Amino acid sequence: MPVLGSDPWEFRDAAVEPTGLLGRLVDAAGGEWDLGLVRSPAVLAGVLVALAATLTPLVRRWRLDAAVALTLAVLALLTVPAVLLQVGLRQGSEPWLFTNDSTYQIELAGDLVLDGDNPYGHDYTGSGQERFYPAVGEPREQVALRHFAYFPGTPELAAAWRLLPAPLDDFRVLVLLATLGTFFAALLFRAPLGVRLAAGAVLAGNPLAVRATWFGTADAPSLLLLVLAFALVTRARYGWAAASLAAAVLSKQFALVALPFLAVMVLQRAPRPAAVRAGAVFAAVLAVGALPFLVADPGALWRDTVAYGADTYRIVGYGLSAALLELGVLDDRRGPYPFLPLVLLVWLPVTALLVRSQARAASLWLGGVGFTVSMFLLLYLGRVFQVSYLAWPLTGLVLTVLLAQLSSNATGADERLRFPAGSSATRVSR
Repeated sequence: MPVLGSDPWEFRDAAVEPTGLLGRLVDAAGGEWDLGLVRSPAVLAGVLVALAATLTPLVRRWRLDAAVALTLAVLALLTVPAVLLQVGLRQGSEPWLFTNDSTYQIELAGDLVLDGDNPYGHDYTGSGQERFYPAVGEPREQVALRHFAYFPGTPELAAAWRLLPAPLDDFRVLVLLATLGTFFAALLFRAPLGVRLAAGAVLAGNPLAVRATWFGTADAPSLLLLVLAFALVTRARYGWAAASLAAAVLSKQFALVALPFLAVMVLQRAPRPAAVRAGAVFAAVLAVGALPFLVADPGALWRDTVAYGADTYRIVGYGLSAALLELGVLDDRRGPYPFLPLVLLVWLPVTALLVRSQARAASLWLGGVGFTVSMFLLLYLGRVFQVSYLAWPLTGLVLTVLLAQLSSNATGADERLRFPAGSSATRVSR
């Protein structure tokens, strides 16, 4: 509870006038970031869980729709109020207030796409983004104003989302829906219902995911597509899985780490023609999403999405780069860092060993393990390791649990919550 809604950006001299669709909510919060309004629904979520636990011995069995509705209600109470309050505060003030600079830049990039302009290689000075930094006490000149670090799928998503009326066109509303969507994606796995409910709750309700919705960390769309890709492989929908993975990569480059592990899963399960078609679908979706920007300016796309993160951005976070800086091995947060040699000499061999182990063992859950380890190692070796990045290996751990259930139940998943013999606990059924 103490971390829910904590550590927001503190905006200087932010005058808020309640207006629009969320004006009453903003007025109830007194025109400010009201932690009471954010945390009270979370207490109600706890009451719902306690009430359900109390009723469980009295109910013969829980229906599937009731169990899903309860879990979804808890997740909504944890995420929706904070997002709506942030969006309402922003609508009642200025577009560069009560948001995150990266989220604001994503929206600006979407506007550029709608106008037929290239968001890569664009100077965002004068767009309004430069006013965000002095509002939070940071220098006005920021290197982020000259780079857009997201892969092409993100500005394309933002362009589509910006067609909605305000304030629903705030990109965090899409992040919220994608976060809740990971819960439903977990339900697609072939696993006992109780495991799927718990896994979905962890994916959508962990502290990192909850904070990302209102703060403006935009990983959720890619994470949703990644979970969908794994789920669709277990459902033998290999073409759709490939399309989903390609869309995940287009939304966030981190998803590319999953490619070799999902490829092994497909090769182990699919007939050769189906595997070839899946590969073609992956390449086609990736090409369609990236081609317009590659044609417009391939150099700008490379500089903004690859070179910027590897060489330009200052060292921050909790990875190897920060450790070397603290130890004095590196002496400048903006100086050179051997990320590419570390990738080639450390990450690539370890990932190859993980893929080889997965291929030899022919166990689905090893694909989840491999992705988790490879993802965490890459993040640790990177120039930047933000706490929010941990959502990726955490998702890998949840995927591992779901895949392990499938591996241990080859005859198909039971749709009920199983309890030890003689237990009086209620089971869930359709």
